[in-house]
Amino acid sequence: MPDLLIELFSEEIPARMQGKAADDLKKLITDGMVEAGLTYASAAAFSTPRRLALTIEGVLNESPTVREERKGPKVGAPDKAIEGFLRGAGLTRDQLEERDTPKGAVYFASIEKQGRPAAEIIAEVLEHTIRTFPWPKSMRWGSGSLRWVRPLHSIICLLSDEAGSEVVPLDVDGIVSGKTTHGHRFMDPKQITVNGFEDYEAQLKRAFVVLNAGERADAIWEDAKNQAFANGLEVVEDAGLLREVAGLVEWPVVLMGEIAEDFLGLPPEVLQTSMKEHQKFFSVKNPKTGRIERFITVANRETADNGATILAGNQKVLFARLSDAKFFWENDLRTAKNDMSSWTEALSNVTFHNKLGTQAERIERIAALARELAPVVGTDADEAERAARLAKADLSSEMVYEFPELQGLMGRYYAEAAGEMPAVAAAAEEHYAPLGPSDAVPTAPVSVAVSLADKIDTLTGFWAIDEKPTGSKDPFALRRAALGVIRLVLENDKTLVLMAVFAFANEKADAANLLSFFHDRLKVYLREQGVRHDVIDACIAMDGNDDLGLLVKRAVALEAFMKTDDGENLLQGFKRANNILSKEEEKDGVEYSYGGDVKFAQTEEEKALFAALERETPVIEAALSAEDFASAMSGMAGLRAPIDAFFEAVQVNSDNQTVRRNRLNLLSDIRKLVGSVADLTRVEG
Repeated sequence: MPDLLIELFSEEIPARMQGKAADDLKKLITDGMVEAGLTYASAAAFSTPRRLALTIEGVLNESPTVREERKGPKVGAPDKAIEGFLRGAGLTRDQLEERDTPKGAVYFASIEKQGRPAAEIIAEVLEHTIRTFPWPKSMRWGSGSLRWVRPLHSIICLLSDEAGSEVVPLDVDGIVSGKTTHGHRFMDPKQITVNGFEDYEAQLKRAFVVLNAGERADAIWEDAKNQAFANGLEVVEDAGLLREVAGLVEWPVVLMGEIAEDFLGLPPEVLQTSMKEHQKFFSVKNPKTGRIERFITVANRETADNGATILAGNQKVLFARLSDAKFFWENDLRTAKNDMSSWTEALSNVTFHNKLGTQAERIERIAALARELAPVVGTDADEAERAARLAKADLSSEMVYEFPELQGLMGRYYAEAAGEMPAVAAAAEEHYAPLGPSDAVPTAPVSVAVSLADKIDTLTGFWAIDEKPTGSKDPFALRRAALGVIRLVLENDKTLVLMAVFAFANEKADAANLLSFFHDRLKVYLREQGVRHDVIDACIAMDGNDDLGLLVKRAVALEAFMKTDDGENLLQGFKRANNILSKEEEKDGVEYSYGGDVKFAQTEEEKALFAALERETPVIEAALSAEDFASAMSGMAGLRAPIDAFFEAVQVNSDNQTVRRNRLNLLSDIRKLVGSVADLTRVEG
């Protein structure tokens, strides 16, 4: 079976598009081939700045002949129905076969689709793929109609086996398929003729092109680490930047340059961000001081002077970039040391949302809420309010205007420079966290108070103007904000009654609906920790479900209890008691809630159940009062055996009406006591 090689050679493809483009090429080609009946053994896609490549091994020589049988209309059906069936099958009436069926004589069509050569199928699939390729952005060039991310120059489409190779004929807007490509643009631009994938990859490497993006990234990282290590330094890891740089070069050459002494006093994050965003440089730090002292750049060619000219040019550009950063830093420091309130006042001209006012108005709300939350998280109210008022001041700074990703971090630097308390300065950076499910949660009380206030103000504000997430759309990241509140409360073991906080934050918000939204987020959070959805629902149905800590303690204890034999059997006993009681209450038109009386008990099993309820009720009630749900579950476990024995030996619907009513009231006692722990009617099983 032959192997297939495809290369689409063009001008430079943006680095951020290359990985997905390679995956799309693989999927579109292989899906198209399989749909046409052409299977294969394996496939792999590759990308460089100037080419997308695909190799497919073990391709069938031709698609198999397929025979299909279709059932048609009844014999004697209207001519239009029969003609429509014939058109769909591509047959004439004399090719139909009549068969007797239980429903009478019916026409059947036998359709045979002849197999087609692999080259014919591949040519069709590749042309369709090129013409419909899903680039995020594409362009036309010259006088043709073809669109590609950058002008497409050549196409390799080659089938090869032990006997040799064969070009698959293809013409896309005048670009004719062949078996030639080109090496490195500068180091070896001559034309290369290839005969298969292994030959293609080897010849490209000899022509200074590393086809595999992963191999380029590994080479860059290893060389960068070695150069840094040789100078007693470390490269700052950045997987995203490494992927991007690997997409900018076909023949990576790692060069290390120095940062001018003028800029070594800048915060390391400023140096790192400036070099990454503007120049795509890796930062190199001194592990002893933590300072960023050098940079790594990756050239796309080797030079006679070993990159000296390239480094000199890069250092010249970097000097200009860092001069700007230093100017912003020094100006911002002067402002911070003088009076940071000028920055917060400037935020009165910055709109947060047209229905929710300016950033300055939002800061006032956050400050008030942080003050309210301070006792909950165990911090000083004045300190929490001060931190909230300064937390977003850096949004007016020149540095954050230039590098928005540094917001919060620069706020901490500026607050420290202004002489603010360490907790206030830390809150400026930490109040944005957590930004995702794996992000660290602040633990400092002031930071927790400001972070909660920030997120709750956002949520209640958007609920007040009815801007809630819908489906997959969440433009204001409200799901992330709710999950942030949940993690802040739970991972810091705080007690926060949400309904009261919502009312304080924004009385116009639909608090009940917002609480339901929180419950949905909490279900996602707990499911990831192994708590079943029905167990969570059983706990949400209880009073106090706006206390997240209480709700989670109850759910975790119930989940653990339901995994035991006692839990499973008690659940069955409870459901049996509840079903009997509900049925009899409906039939009798009364509610049996007066409680059973042991003096009417007739069997030992009844008496034992009364005794168990009398013994475990105070234990369970005391445990619930102390929010000790594990002990409450242990108390319920003590009911399991007496309930099982009761249902084994006792007939609830006795002929003696007094006994029957007493037994139903006994079941009501069980339902009431067990239901005080969790709503087990919602638990599956």
